Amino acid sequence: METQYLERPGGRLAYSDYGGSGGLVLMLPGMGALRSEYRYLGPEANEAGFHPVAVDLRGHGDSSVPWDSYDVPSIGEDILALIDHFGGGPAHIIGTSKAAASVVWAAAERPDSALSVVLIGGFVRSVKINPIMGMMFWLMMHNPWRVRAWAMYYGTIYPSNKPPDFQKYLKDLISNLRQPGRFDAVKAVGNSSAEPSEVRLGRIKSPTLVIMGTKDPDFGDASAEGRYIAQATGGELRLIDGVGHYPQSEVPDMTIPTILDFMRTAEIQSKSRIEPTLARQVSRA
Repeated sequence: METQYLERPGGRLAYSDYGGSGGLVLMLPGMGALRSEYRYLGPEANEAGFHPVAVDLRGHGDSSVPWDSYDVPSIGEDILALIDHFGGGPAHIIGTSKAAASVVWAAAERPDSALSVVLIGGFVRSVKINPIMGMMFWLMMHNPWRVRAWAMYYGTIYPSNKPPDFQKYLKDLISNLRQPGRFDAVKAVGNSSAEPSEVRLGRIKSPTLVIMGTKDPDFGDASAEGRYIAQATGGELRLIDGVGHYPQSEVPDMTIPTILDFMRTAEIQSKSRIEPTLARQVSRA
């Protein structure tokens, strides 16, 4: 798929536009991942009548490097700029892992931009991670073989099923992370504070879906974290048993229908709220 770009202050963002005339679905991958993380969801969302767009985080994939900042608000501003680029929204905003924090920030800062929010394996607050994974993460960030270590880590976050094209995806990811500045961007995103997201969890006004794999190794108790986020955002929780950090590619047949149904329902609810308002405006005129 053709790579397209959006110029931003300090760099440019790369994205893949799956096309379509329906509601915009903006998909943000996790830290140290590529936008092709959504290679299964994108086509399915297009066939379901949405307009899906997958974007590489700043410093990741085909987006430029370096940037002055990789923190939650900066990536949140990228999200809002992309929504404006595609007509101003509102959009369905999906974020995985660390990107979920910036999705929360964007949806809370500009509620009219978010038609719905989907948080997958989201690091949206300061939380104790699995101690073993914490040690692995530190070692991955501070050794000369960090790209190789990251590749080994990637093999641990699909506990039930690796997608059939996993090796190709991993090869592309390794090649990308070996480019100058790429892993520094990963490290910067990983070290960014979740506080700007945590304080905004209760300010999300859009319907929110929280998806957690119960065997996500990045969390000490992924199910408990999912319940906390769903309660804090007033959202729905979907726990997927035995699955890790990327359920949309580990078990797409289970995850994607849940996301599509949620977005359809959010659009119906939005329409039901808008129509009475328009009717009142017409009657006053």
